[in-house]
Amino acid sequence: MTLGPVQGVVREWHSEEGWGVFDSPATPGGCWCHFSVLPGPGFREASAGQSVLFAYEVADQDGYAFRATTVE
Repeated sequence: MTLGPVQGVVREWHSEEGWGVFDSPATPGGCWCHFSVLPGPGFREASAGQSVLFAYEVADQDGYAFRATTVE
């Protein structure tokens, strides 16, 4: 089930691997995000400290309890 959207901040982004972690009060411990859910065509990336509005689901993804499903 998809939850959100919620406001968050990019904690870290691994451009070479295409994923990162968002922080928000709704996703304690961080929310894993793959570049494919960021808006736009082709390869996309985010920057640490960037503000993001995202929807998420409860999922075990690389040690995180949440996974982003869409980013606005």
